[in-house]
Amino acid sequence: MCIDEARFARAKNRVVGIQRERQGIGTLGEKTVHAVLKNYYAPDTDMHEIPIENFVADIYTGTEIIEIQTRSFNTMRRKLTAFLPLYPVTIVYPIPHVKWLSWIDEETGDISPRRKSPKKGNPYQAFPELYKIRPFLSDPNLRFRFALLDMQEYRLLNGWSRDRKKGSDRYDRVPETFVEEVRVDRREDYMQFVPFDIPEKFTAKTFAGCAGIPVRLAQTVLLILTDLSIVERIGKDGRSYLYRVCEIG
Repeated sequence: MCIDEARFARAKNRVVGIQRERQGIGTLGEKTVHAVLKNYYAPDTDMHEIPIENFVADIYTGTEIIEIQTRSFNTMRRKLTAFLPLYPVTIVYPIPHVKWLSWIDEETGDISPRRKSPKKGNPYQAFPELYKIRPFLSDPNLRFRFALLDMQEYRLLNGWSRDRKKGSDRYDRVPETFVEEVRVDRREDYMQFVPFDIPEKFTAKTFAGCAGIPVRLAQTVLLILTDLSIVERIGKDGRSYLYRVCEIG
């Protein structure tokens, strides 16, 4: 989908500008990616943090609820149970597209020069989170926006390894560019996650190769696509399940 770059710049300046002025990097309350996306999807702050059914919606427009979910979808289950019978609910999930990493030394306050991660994000990375809310995925009131962002990540040098990096805590992520928005508004939209060059019959390994993702992730993707009748199991090839794409009518 087309990104409104001017609106994203305004949202980023509103949030990042305030944080730099008050605290330097990051904030101990609402994290930067969450705050920027909330301001992007609802520039009118009167729509923010609205109490509904004993919960607080990130955004309530008057006709729909938008939730910015930067961490585990496990925490969404109770909200979805309460919200979905009442309103359409859109979950916005940010995915790092290109990521630069810097380390913060808590003792000295020093921040290392940033280094670019060799990994590049893609929308398939949302599927392990979708797995956690599988019972809700077929609800016609549930929608998704997978927001691919180039971002700067700051981590604390407090891990258990000798260099204090393994097992470290993430301090904050600051979005730099909104690269792409992948939308899922209805069941048929999941067809976009089936590679166009997939054979008529395929295994998870074949799917992984066509999609350019690890086999384990492909297995999760196919489990969800099977639940939604986008693909179906038709037998086995040795110990591997065989799949084919369903006809979407």
